[in-house]
Amino acid sequence: MQDSLFQDSEGFQPLAARMRPTSLDEYVGQAHLVGPGKPLRRALEQGQLHSMILWGPPGVGKTTFARLLATVGHLSFETVSAVLSGVKDIRAAVDRARHRKQSEGRDTLLFVDEVHRFNKSQQDAFLPHIEDGTFIFVGATTENPSFELNSALLSRTRVYVLKHLEEGDLRQLLTRALVSPRGFAGQLEVPEPVQAMIASAAGGDARRALNILEVAADLAEPGPDGRNQVTEAVLEQVMQTSLRRFDKGGDVFYDQISALHKSVRGSDPDGALYWLCRMLDGGCDPLYVARRLVRIASEDIGNADPRALRLSLDAWDAQERLGSPEGELALAQAVTYLALAPKSNAVYKAFNQCMADIRQDPDYEVPVHLRNAPTQLLKSMGHGESYRYAHDEPGAFAAGESYLPEAIHGRRYYEPVNRGLEIKLAEKRQRLDTLNQESPRKRYT
Repeated sequence: MQDSLFQDSEGFQPLAARMRPTSLDEYVGQAHLVGPGKPLRRALEQGQLHSMILWGPPGVGKTTFARLLATVGHLSFETVSAVLSGVKDIRAAVDRARHRKQSEGRDTLLFVDEVHRFNKSQQDAFLPHIEDGTFIFVGATTENPSFELNSALLSRTRVYVLKHLEEGDLRQLLTRALVSPRGFAGQLEVPEPVQAMIASAAGGDARRALNILEVAADLAEPGPDGRNQVTEAVLEQVMQTSLRRFDKGGDVFYDQISALHKSVRGSDPDGALYWLCRMLDGGCDPLYVARRLVRIASEDIGNADPRALRLSLDAWDAQERLGSPEGELALAQAVTYLALAPKSNAVYKAFNQCMADIRQDPDYEVPVHLRNAPTQLLKSMGHGESYRYAHDEPGAFAAGESYLPEAIHGRRYYEPVNRGLEIKLAEKRQRLDTLNQESPRKRYT
């Protein structure tokens, strides 16, 4: 076992914390930001660091990146968490930064983790201190800054996007951890195929890769050369627990549900099934997926195959009744059916257009012949007069009648497409249009 490797004079530190880079050359990934010649690297090297927002999914090293900026820029590092802190904590950090600048002449980097969780007034509290140079502000967020951060804060910072690490980057990180004195100092052996498995399982998350390696080290057994060895069998034990990252409510979440939706819309059952399984494997609530499938059934399939809506509702019901994992098979059935069903967004387009018209048009009155007439007074006012009861007409269709306000008579919203059941609906509509045009009893001419 490697217990001694996890201790130092400051006590226990996880491997991910011990392996934080202390220089730009040690930093793995984000070459588009800090690679040779890149603008941010030049700003660092020239001592012209500026306030910024670091936007990226969990595990890409936003905190590590901010600490590295402070180290390379010879700045004091202050940190505030938007989850745990309030305006009082912000003021205290501001006071410390101001005192440090005045008494020591030393600048401060203030790192605000999950800055999107601060409300508008809390975000506004940073503005005057960014402007007067009290500190260099670095905010970290997993959410799209355009939606979650105040425009005033965005105007005073630059947004940098941090990306998931490539598997090659993670392999480099693992190799460094195995040989570094801050890591395992050569006392742990991890064969190349096993390193590749760890890098793949980490899903672009550096912290997760190091955490997997650390857990595997605890389970490692002595090899032929006396060093502890992480074998595929050891890694399988580690992988029995969930190692997937699923950023519930964040951009990764919406990216994956978007991929599922677009796979169904694109009639690709394999892509749709893949993204369904990715979400379920990552811990997504299956009932959330069920609700989205109901939406997809109406938005992208509609009347081309009305069974899609019923099947989606049945899958939702099965998930509620059976729970996981039994109910998830019903979701898979629904997803693959929806993907291969004929597609029509005619209902979706008609609904959106009608809602848009209603919001901008006047509030047209209900035509008199369509109004209810439950009392003699209303009947005397002509309510319901000359209304034609469709069931008394040939084919149960009152040819020439109109059911829209006179000002928009003839307006069309729903146009069936030439796919699935909507082929039949389009044919019927054409027949009804012909009857309307030929009728001698047209409501409006």
